Amino acid sequence: MGTPLGDFVRAKRDILRPEDLGLAAHQRRRAPGLRRSELATRAGISVEYLTRIEQGRDHNPSRSVVNALAGALQLDAAERTHLGYLAKISGDACAGHARPAPPERTVRPAVVRILGLLEPGVAFVTNRIGDILAHTDGFAAVMRDTGLLDADEPNLTRYVFTHPRARTTLVDWDQIADEQVFNVWLGPSTETFEWFTADFVAVAGAEFTRRLHRHIPPARAPLTMAHPQGDQLRWNREVLELPAVDAQQLIVLLPADEATAASASRLYQRSLRPALRAV
Repeated sequence: MGTPLGDFVRAKRDILRPEDLGLAAHQRRRAPGLRRSELATRAGISVEYLTRIEQGRDHNPSRSVVNALAGALQLDAAERTHLGYLAKISGDACAGHARPAPPERTVRPAVVRILGLLEPGVAFVTNRIGDILAHTDGFAAVMRDTGLLDADEPNLTRYVFTHPRARTTLVDWDQIADEQVFNVWLGPSTETFEWFTADFVAVAGAEFTRRLHRHIPPARAPLTMAHPQGDQLRWNREVLELPAVDAQQLIVLLPADEATAASASRLYQRSLRPALRAV
């Protein structure tokens, strides 16, 4: 059985092009990417040791080995940080861990006050598994017709993979799906990951499971929505990490263009009007 560290190293090795590293691209290769021997040589370790890391048989590589692998794989700063995190949790996994449990859902009063200050902006508080824990009225106005907030306990990950409107509402569905699965896997803990995925894997199907062990941080991109009211909305996303004890994020959606700002304003004004009721 592999480890997150081994899965990540193998995945990055598979997507590196030999010619980008000055290696002969015309050589016959059974699979794309770097050979183990090529990566091992670049990192200054033996092929046998690299094989143990990739297969999950070595859980505690030294910091110097981790840094050597990061350099050999040409990781950027974010990926280097992530590789270090993977090395840590792969080592922690050997000692066992606590019983799977759901994450804390309480949002601190100070964070709720911050949401109030952001009105009528589009902002919400979530955790890594995608629970929508609190949000502005502006967020509710924009999302009202999408189906995201229909559940008693809305969850963005469940929406992406199971709601019939998700694929039409989220223009770049694959990108958002990659982000949500990576976040679920990332935290806030192994216990939370196991608790959430235990039943969700069967519900979400292959689109979820094939992403589970990719361990490659997805690129961030603007969020594009085909709103049910007919507008196309484009948002730049600012993700603010709350203190570690919260294990939550405050996400603000900022209009990426004037048309989106105007549409968001119309949706908010519409939400303030009382609905007509039949007598």
